[in-house]
Amino acid sequence: MRHLPVGLTARRLTTDDLPAVAGLLAAAEPVDDTGEHLDVDDLAEWWAADVVDLPSDGRAVCTADGTLVAVAVVLSVRGAREDHRVLLEGRVHPAWRGRGTGRALLDWELHRGAELHRRDHPELPARLTVSVYPGMTPLESLVRRAGFTAERWYADMERPLTGLPEAPAVPGVELVPFARDRDDEVRRAHNAAFTDHHGFGERDAPTWRAWFTGTRAFRPDLSVLALVDGAVAGYVLTYVYDADTRATGVEQAHLGQLGVLRPARGRGIASAAIVAALRAAAAAGCDTAGLQVDTENPTGAFGLYRRLGFTPVRTRVQWACTRPPAT
Repeated sequence: MRHLPVGLTARRLTTDDLPAVAGLLAAAEPVDDTGEHLDVDDLAEWWAADVVDLPSDGRAVCTADGTLVAVAVVLSVRGAREDHRVLLEGRVHPAWRGRGTGRALLDWELHRGAELHRRDHPELPARLTVSVYPGMTPLESLVRRAGFTAERWYADMERPLTGLPEAPAVPGVELVPFARDRDDEVRRAHNAAFTDHHGFGERDAPTWRAWFTGTRAFRPDLSVLALVDGAVAGYVLTYVYDADTRATGVEQAHLGQLGVLRPARGRGIASAAIVAALRAAAAAGCDTAGLQVDTENPTGAFGLYRRLGFTPVRTRVQWACTRPPAT
């Protein structure tokens, strides 16, 4: 990696580095305010071996004594449609910022992202994205100078699990807990429900399990399926992250994936399923509920969540740069 500050070197990232990465993220969180507190197991699930090849797709930046002070990972998103999404993730320890390390990491990420684009979907344009959270002013300046453009705003929203309404009855709809034998049906419903959403790529079965229903945080008992004529027409998948609970002292039910198939929209299914999930979380002893939403969601989800008592607590901005097809 070129242009690193004197005294720092870069090497391939491995799973042995995950404890140090978790420590780096914990040190950065008070500054960056991502709202996330990832432990080693969370990182291992997100950078799963069948999704990311860490030695090829990751870099660790270390001092002469081996202390990890920065990290970068590039993820090629499967299921490309109109363009090929490549996620660029990185963090520099706050004590080491302002020395050019972030610029060096971004240069490497852009290079590796181009390689993954040529490997995976050279026939499509590439869209390389970076997420910038409220406390990341230097990163915003960095990606702006690198030619990225702010293209989407995602709101983290929360509400207490008190004063919940009864789940409204929807004629012809049965609300049931998530069942493992419906996992692939829910995955396919999710792909269909989000086909008209900005930047969405279909989730294949390995990625779906690695990032969602196969994770330790996934709570089938707090997740809700809406059935119409016995088939999944809507769903709310809920997660409880132990690392977040330890860090904040608040047990939050995170509503991770929510959707309704287009033919079933406009009947109140989303509201009913969300309220059912909230009531299940409250009964299980959770303190709050949270979710993240594209503020320009075409289904009007942002307004729906406000009406259900959720309020924004922070906004993540997605910055992107595009590359033409490589063929």
